[in-house]
Amino acid sequence: MSVWQPGPGEVLLARVPLTFATGAAMRVRGMRWFRDTERNDIQHELAGWPEGPVYTARSTGDTVARNTFKGAAMAVGVAIMGVLTSQGGSTPGGPSEEGSDTSDDRGDEVEDFPVMWAAPATVARTLPWQLDPGRSSAKRYRTHAVITDRRLVIVGFPYVKHNDRLIDDELLWEIPRSTITEVVPRDFRDGQDVKIVFADGSWCRLSSIKRIRLIRHLDKDVQFIPLDTLTPAQRNTVERFAAAQPPDSQAPLVSQNACGCFRVHVVAPSTIHAFFGDSELSTVMDAQGTELPLTEYHQEDFPS
Repeated sequence: MSVWQPGPGEVLLARVPLTFATGAAMRVRGMRWFRDTERNDIQHELAGWPEGPVYTARSTGDTVARNTFKGAAMAVGVAIMGVLTSQGGSTPGGPSEEGSDTSDDRGDEVEDFPVMWAAPATVARTLPWQLDPGRSSAKRYRTHAVITDRRLVIVGFPYVKHNDRLIDDELLWEIPRSTITEVVPRDFRDGQDVKIVFADGSWCRLSSIKRIRLIRHLDKDVQFIPLDTLTPAQRNTVERFAAAQPPDSQAPLVSQNACGCFRVHVVAPSTIHAFFGDSELSTVMDAQGTELPLTEYHQEDFPS
């Protein structure tokens, strides 16, 4: 078994699960398309890709019928919830903290759902087919994004049910960070999608349950603070936190939040999980080097 590791002098920032996104609007629900800049389907042109499903967007009439059925089902659900509440019962879950029921881009989210937008010979066309849930089932194979200070890497590994710590990485794809010009959150509907734009104008729409970490660590504006520039109290807090993490942890990374507090982040390959990627090992300290309890975080100290 082997876990992908960065090269000498390269800093590992995060590892998160990643796939191509899936349509959520009724017309395109459960579907995705690979498009050129004329909105033609190009999946048959992608080098090395096996055959995959061919989707057809639902007609307006079919969409209306499905929405009517969905509305009736939701009404029944609301009625049941009302009965439970009146009888002192409880209902699981609650409103999502992310996502939006309103699309900001009907052309690419409601009428169509491209997850690749790429002219010939552009970067997006080189993405690996294993990212496509229509070609590679998560029941048998998983794909993760690995982010370093130098590049974005896609790895894949066979998934063994009930053994989420069994990781045997295969390098599928990589690009320098400089190739990425923009990382845009797409909130419709579950808040897990992100659009990555490349320097040649091509782009892809991907999905991750750890989208916040993906965006944060691909942000070119994040600057890490050299440990030898910290005050003795700050460095003591950083070293104490790092010493409490798994033995294979890499050197701690320190960045400053907008409020003035410092975020301390540690990556440990031994924490990698097939479903979640690596664990979020981090803490926040103030300017005096005091580690803050969660109740004292400023808004800027929370992951975003």
